[in-house]
Amino acid sequence: MRINNFFSALKKDKLALLALFYLLFAVFISIVVQWIPIDPDQLDVIHALASPSPAHFFGTDEVGRDYFIRVLYGGRVSLLVGFLSMLMSMSIGVVLGLVSGYFGGFVDAILMRIVDVISSIPWIIMVMVIGMIFGRGFLSLIFVIGLLSWMEIARLIRSEVLSLKEREYVQYARFLGIPSGKILFSHIFPSILPTTITASTAAIASSIMVESALSFLGRGISAPMSSWGSLLQSSQKFLQKAPYMAVLPGILIILTVFSFNKLGGVLRKSLDPAVLQGA
Repeated sequence: MRINNFFSALKKDKLALLALFYLLFAVFISIVVQWIPIDPDQLDVIHALASPSPAHFFGTDEVGRDYFIRVLYGGRVSLLVGFLSMLMSMSIGVVLGLVSGYFGGFVDAILMRIVDVISSIPWIIMVMVIGMIFGRGFLSLIFVIGLLSWMEIARLIRSEVLSLKEREYVQYARFLGIPSGKILFSHIFPSILPTTITASTAAIASSIMVESALSFLGRGISAPMSSWGSLLQSSQKFLQKAPYMAVLPGILIILTVFSFNKLGGVLRKSLDPAVLQGA
């Protein structure tokens, strides 16, 4: 029934439908790009910073590499970082939110104080410190983003669980002596699944933005691997001579983040019973 609500909402919101098609196309291109017969690392210094042409749709970079194919490969990295970081942050946030909200008391107080302390530290400082400890690279970037983006998710899930644990079916399950773990994952977790799904779309968009910012600051993806953020970072040196180098990755970052946020809003409306009842 809720799936039907989602597709009905998509039919009414043409912009959300376009966002879905764009994301599906972006994922498809990220998968098939490896079979495009163009080497993203092939150097051609003679044609460095060449303008867009039939041979190179978006010109070449500072060492003559085809810029269009590098943007496509960069999209695969950015999307993968966003997805894997989301999985890590959601796993931490959902588990801690469930435990904190369900058990309450001392456990809740300790976990929420930890959340408050971590949230109070400027994220850019934490990212820099952790980045220096674990170094630059694909896996360390996923770890850093996932480790520093679960706090709001934990708060959101905790607030949901605080309400759900007072429901009659949960109280009855506790009265019957059903183990807490089974109650959490069999009775409470299915009820917070809509919130978890909608939060996941926002988490992917946020992770892509953080990855782009870190790569732009030189603390993210390192060469020869590229991402949309690292391409933006390298393009700033050539804005006057080759402005096209900043246009394509910048537009793709904006479109991707907007599309995830747009779909997240549609999912929230179609999966959240409270929103449906108020509609």
